Amino acid sequence: MDAITEDGLLDGRIRLRQPARGYRAGLDAALLAAACDAGPGQRVIEAGCGAGGALLAAATRRPGASFTGVERDPRAAALARENIALNRLGERVTVVEGDVALRFAGLELPPFDAAMANPPFFDDPGALRGPAPERRGAWMADDGLEAWIGFLSKAVREGGSITIVHRADRLGDILALLAPKAGSIQIRPIHPFADEPAKRVLVRAIKTGKAPLQLLPPLVLHDRNGGKHRPEVEAILRGEAALPWRP
Repeated sequence: MDAITEDGLLDGRIRLRQPARGYRAGLDAALLAAACDAGPGQRVIEAGCGAGGALLAAATRRPGASFTGVERDPRAAALARENIALNRLGERVTVVEGDVALRFAGLELPPFDAAMANPPFFDDPGALRGPAPERRGAWMADDGLEAWIGFLSKAVREGGSITIVHRADRLGDILALLAPKAGSIQIRPIHPFADEPAKRVLVRAIKTGKAPLQLLPPLVLHDRNGGKHRPEVEAILRGEAALPWRP
């Protein structure tokens, strides 16, 4: 593995060792963790946890829940385990090696109360121009978005939640894939600026849910008058605010 950096998440409450090159936990992981609403005693699984950025942030935000990360890259899984130990979360957080393409049943785990993922953004090799080898696994879904949503839907019990952060232009595909498996879908668009189209979406669905689809107020990341993020986004990144889902 390439050089490793140690970075702080949630205003330094989490220390995260991650590759200097390749996939690094960023805003998408932070939003996914902020959208995790697992309650006390609940079990959460993250598909494709990498070095554990979203996994550890969600676990820190939800101290009453337990978390399992699934990662197919042995090096990333080993780094995630190091990070779990580094942050003293071993009693509630674990990582298992597994491949989304092999389906949830292959892990031989009981269904979870909630599942979350930041699936690779592309499943068409022509959509990326020569990604670096260390980036390919995080950016290219070899088995497509269908495999990821199929895995997540099998990973949760009836009434369990599925939360995904992904490209806004894949929303139609996400909804079509979720529809046979889950309902009570809620969508939160993520806009870079208030006057620009959404680039990301957070989608939450309930397995066997029946409530009508809800389009929630968007999260706008930046103002035109400067500053890295809007104050409400900074609060999310520091762990002072969450992204709640409406009943």
